[in-house]
Amino acid sequence: MTNLNTNSEQERWTRVKGRLKAEVGDDIFSSWFARMDLEAVEKDTARLSVPTRFLKSWIQSHYSDRVLRCWQAEEHNVQRIDIMVRTAAIKVAPAKPRADEQPEPVREQKEKTNGAEVKLATAAAMPVSAAHEASGGSPLDPRLTFDTFMVGRSNTLTHAAAKQVAAARRGDMVMFNPLYIHAGVGLGKTHLLQAITWAGNANGDRKVLYLTAERFMYGFVSALKSQTAIAYKEALRGIDVLVIDDLQFLTGKNMQAEFCHTLNALIDAGRQVVVAADRPPADLETLDDRVRSRLAGGLVVEMGPLGEELRFEILKNRISAARQHHQGFEVPETVVSYISKSITHNGRDLEGALNRLLALSKLTAQPVTMEVAEREVKDLIRPQEPKRVKIEDIQRIVARQYNVSRSDLLSSRRTANVVRPRQVAMYLAKTLTLRSLPEIGRRFGGRDHTTVLHAVRKIEHLVGTDTSLADEVDSLKRQLQE
Repeated sequence: MTNLNTNSEQERWTRVKGRLKAEVGDDIFSSWFARMDLEAVEKDTARLSVPTRFLKSWIQSHYSDRVLRCWQAEEHNVQRIDIMVRTAAIKVAPAKPRADEQPEPVREQKEKTNGAEVKLATAAAMPVSAAHEASGGSPLDPRLTFDTFMVGRSNTLTHAAAKQVAAARRGDMVMFNPLYIHAGVGLGKTHLLQAITWAGNANGDRKVLYLTAERFMYGFVSALKSQTAIAYKEALRGIDVLVIDDLQFLTGKNMQAEFCHTLNALIDAGRQVVVAADRPPADLETLDDRVRSRLAGGLVVEMGPLGEELRFEILKNRISAARQHHQGFEVPETVVSYISKSITHNGRDLEGALNRLLALSKLTAQPVTMEVAEREVKDLIRPQEPKRVKIEDIQRIVARQYNVSRSDLLSSRRTANVVRPRQVAMYLAKTLTLRSLPEIGRRFGGRDHTTVLHAVRKIEHLVGTDTSLADEVDSLKRQLQE
């Protein structure tokens, strides 16, 4: 058996994880592999461990080949991987629980549901995170709480709505149902969803379950295989607050139908549902119209880009947190200001920049200077992205330009003063957004995609021959992109 205490073995394992993170991306790596450890390399087998049975099952089902490839890239002799669930005997030096988190023996509560028996761990019998995973929830990050969430102008409303949901008690009237949060990557959606879960479960009054869309689908597939689908559905519908992350990844007609049934059952029973995705409900083209309509019927809030002031405060907060574990780590105010002005894309890039400076400071003992910062984070400075144009904005601005109403553009009217603006709006929707022809047709009163294609081709032709129309279209594009 290989000695895992050698520097070379630890370095090899670090390189394998680095390859894996590069292949699957930061999000998937954090969700499924961040807590995977190497226990031993024995002949042709790499023995790995994870803390829960669910993680073991998921990785074996979806990523075992990829993990093996990453191992073989570092060590050709490895022909297979073996994943086990860690126990107290496996861990050499388990971390001592805090006084307020000393786990009692896990009690199991059995619920009879349509003849099936579903075991639910009693939340009061174990720490919040352990009880949550035992109930089938996705892993929770202890750092993602309301205390560590930075509030700014771009997320004030979303944060307030999330706090209201987390603070509600069983029996209270549900105000926002569902609460639907949408934003681009790295702007804090997952942070707020997990904060709701931590706070809600800590109160002990309600049961809050956090699931990624992937975990939601996996749960149903596993229940079907084990012939406990009815019990699984009933258990889900007994949740007080169901939190679903990354809804844009929910695929398949059957799975969407199950989600729709679960959503309707919970809302109709007065239970809270919280959903997050990377775009508003109307833009989730792969989802069934009924699901999109139900999601849009709640409170839909957008988390905008992080402003410079908020980026500055996030960096200051992260530096302060890092200093608690790494004494002597100092970042001059001028460097903090430079990074907050230069890295504008999302919060994860800010984290990446700070991690590079921390690594440089700890591993080389170099002080963090402006010259060092400019060199280390230059690849994280991205060109400013153009404004994302929405079909609703196109319809509103075109209607104003041609002195018609938005309802005229969506109507079946065929008069000349409506047909031309409608065709221009369809043309702009195709050229300025990523929406498909069928989706554009649906957003213009349920028209067929061939109607949209005809409008696009006609305006393309006229723009090349009619100078006046070309000027109008250019003016509309400038207004939409300002």
